[in-house]
Amino acid sequence: MTDTLTAPSPTAPASTGIEGKVGTSVLLRYGTGQLGAQIFRDTPAVLLPLFMTTMLGVEAWLAGLVVLIPKLWLIACDPLVGAWSDKVRKRFGRTPFLVAGAMLTSLGFVALFTLTESASPTLSAALTCFLFFLASTAFSMFSVPYLAIAAALSNDPHERTRIMIFRMVFSTLGVLIGVGVAQPMIYWLGGGEHGWTMMAFTLGAVCLVTMLVTALGLARVPMIEDDIAPGSLVSQLSAIMGNKPYLVLITTCLIQNIGQASGYTVIGFVFLYALQAVWIIPLFILVMAIAGILAQPLWFVLSRRWGKSRTYVFASFSWMLVTVTWYWMEPASDVLFTLPGVGAFGTQHLLVLVRGALIGMVNSAFVMLALSMLTDTIDYQRRTSGVANEGIFAGLFSAIEKLSFALGPVIAGLVMSAFGFVSSTGGAVEQTPHAITGIVLLYSLIPAALQIVSLGVFSRYKLAAH
Repeated sequence: MTDTLTAPSPTAPASTGIEGKVGTSVLLRYGTGQLGAQIFRDTPAVLLPLFMTTMLGVEAWLAGLVVLIPKLWLIACDPLVGAWSDKVRKRFGRTPFLVAGAMLTSLGFVALFTLTESASPTLSAALTCFLFFLASTAFSMFSVPYLAIAAALSNDPHERTRIMIFRMVFSTLGVLIGVGVAQPMIYWLGGGEHGWTMMAFTLGAVCLVTMLVTALGLARVPMIEDDIAPGSLVSQLSAIMGNKPYLVLITTCLIQNIGQASGYTVIGFVFLYALQAVWIIPLFILVMAIAGILAQPLWFVLSRRWGKSRTYVFASFSWMLVTVTWYWMEPASDVLFTLPGVGAFGTQHLLVLVRGALIGMVNSAFVMLALSMLTDTIDYQRRTSGVANEGIFAGLFSAIEKLSFALGPVIAGLVMSAFGFVSSTGGAVEQTPHAITGIVLLYSLIPAALQIVSLGVFSRYKLAAH
């Protein structure tokens, strides 16, 4: 595995480069949009299965399919959006896509948790699937051009790592709000329909504001200008097939993300049933977020010293080791100390926070570095052909990511159903120990195994010297 890049072909048309450091103001404006984007990506993934199985009476396996079907559409939608934004970039820029995507995504988020109740669980599942289809399409309009912009802000691979570090910081904050705050907020607001509705409107507003900061804030920022590749979408995708580092990277991320998505799907179930401590979720996510943010300078230094690929492998393997330990989690049976306003802390609670800190550190590294290496593979294409087509690259990468986060809930739903999980309406019901074992496997051994498989694929990642 090597990180370096080849020199451009002598026949390749030159592109306009952006040299020097990217300003902090630009980094902040770029990163802010990821907060809302992360909320939309994570909150439905974590809470839609819980919402459908405990509020709408939808069976767990069907809830998984509800998430999968819109994601399958995005395999085509994301590259199409990327190609479209590439073609109109020189005339309009990518701003119209970002603005429209921000507004429609936010509306779709609210609709998912407020307009899906019906007299029949099957009809509720169908309504949820339709609205998620529309919301996911809107999110594609934002997320694909947003990712493409990162490769056009600088010619320097280390500057692109800085860009992704800022994106990762806001991503972590998005996880904190979208996963750590969303579910407890529902309970703080009394649970039931009122709790879910207020959560949806609150987080929908956060999505709208933060995504518009990026959409409008980057409108006049100078970016690398490339020629627009002629030909159809199929011919442009065929050109990408010659970029082997890119293909290895997206395959690696596909496998990793399926495992992670399986875990994300059941995080609410884990804290509700396996740990019996929903109240600790905000603290767990807060610890994870703080650790992830504080660790970013370390990963930047290591990526420069070791190279991005070696640092990526180290962080991924470390994540796997920590994830395996969730298999032995159980409700706390002792009291080590009591925190005012929080409650009694047992050994298992403390171990949850320790795992949260470690996961925050290593997860933030390999996710950030995967995105940074994505920009390297786009730059590789630019240097060897003179045409980057950032939108196509970003669209396909985004489609693969969304597919994996759709397959994860399907796997989770099938495993939960196989282990005897019981769906309900009006709130959670008691589950058997066997059903809880299935939930624990989805949060520990299954994602860890997929992480190992992904690193085997990544061993073929090679980027020739620059």
